[in-house]
Amino acid sequence: MIKAIVGANWGDEGKGKLTDVFANESDIIVRFQGGNNAGHTIINDQGKFALKMLPSGVFYEHTTNVIGNGVALNIPALMKELKELEDRGVKPKIVVSDRAQIVMSYHKLFDELEETRLADAKFGSTKSGIAPFYSDKFAKIGFQVAELFNEKWLESKVERILDIKNTLLVNLYGHEPLDKNSILNELIEYRNTIEPFVIDTFTYLNDMHSQGKNILFEGQLGALRDPDFGIYPYSTSSSTLAHYATVGAGLPHKIDEVWAVTKAYSSCVGEGAFVSEIFDEEAEELRRRGGDAGEYGVNTGRPRRVGYFDAVATKYGCKVQGATHVALTNIDVLSYLDEIKVVVAYEYNGEVSTRFGNITELESAKPIIKSFKGWNVDITQISTYEDLPEKCIAYIEELERLIDTRIAIVSNGPNRKQIMYR
Repeated sequence: MIKAIVGANWGDEGKGKLTDVFANESDIIVRFQGGNNAGHTIINDQGKFALKMLPSGVFYEHTTNVIGNGVALNIPALMKELKELEDRGVKPKIVVSDRAQIVMSYHKLFDELEETRLADAKFGSTKSGIAPFYSDKFAKIGFQVAELFNEKWLESKVERILDIKNTLLVNLYGHEPLDKNSILNELIEYRNTIEPFVIDTFTYLNDMHSQGKNILFEGQLGALRDPDFGIYPYSTSSSTLAHYATVGAGLPHKIDEVWAVTKAYSSCVGEGAFVSEIFDEEAEELRRRGGDAGEYGVNTGRPRRVGYFDAVATKYGCKVQGATHVALTNIDVLSYLDEIKVVVAYEYNGEVSTRFGNITELESAKPIIKSFKGWNVDITQISTYEDLPEKCIAYIEELERLIDTRIAIVSNGPNRKQIMYR
């Protein structure tokens, strides 16, 4: 059995909790794209954890957690997370693909310099080096983990790469050039650090699949941050879509279930079109009540932009993901509202449509809103879906109709036990 857990929206949907829940019945959990530029929050009996590089299955002793070849591997960040877990009594089994590519210190530097250069036109980067990393990967001037083990190869490649990097640093950004020996020393240090974890994950995963193991793919961010089908250029730099996992994990087999995760309202970190966005006191109240610690980015700490549930964006996100099931999170957050609003269509230049447009259309789109009655009671202690208030059930069923994908799980709190199956 192969399952994938991915975001239906802009990221920050609560995927980490669902991965943590599903990991209990999985043998292997695979991160297949992205880096440490976004986080997953896990709350369990051991406490609260914010994971950035690690798969969300690390809290189960029976699981193997894989950093796939499609991941932007930040080795110091990975080691820092592992040390933090070890200090709290968690010792997961981790393996890293020998074909994963490495985030270098200069990737972060270029990210920071470019965001400064763009000023008001910036993309809202987390400045983790992700865009420069993926640019180098596809320009064939990045470093695979496997390359770390041939020093002669590395030295020749570093010389070639520094010609490009230093031309940009000096002439575009007015920055001092990179030093060859410093970069080589960085690479050697990475090799010595990561060596115990490195395996041929392509062979490993395919062998495990042939043995009938349960494999879980964990995506980062959401469909609307995908560089092809999201709000490009306000996107991430790797594919956030479930079926990219067969590439990013190196397991070219049918995915049996695709679980798209969405909140019962909308939230977003970063720039770009966000049609359902609300502002001022209304937004701050929702932000304050959202989740276990409010709507603030796990990685950046930035206040998330928030809005009404966007049925147009979420339906599109589910279709793009090829979702077979939807998990609806944070339904408990809306319990304070007398009236709950949902974006059911967009207006493009005077025409109403349920189509999710491209970025040039979305920038001027206006939301068409429908209101529903709230339930005004605390639902966090309810463990059975049928015991939810009638108005809450009616809201969930209407969302399901609007997004045209089965809502199979409803989460009513941040803890792994606060989850209901329909």
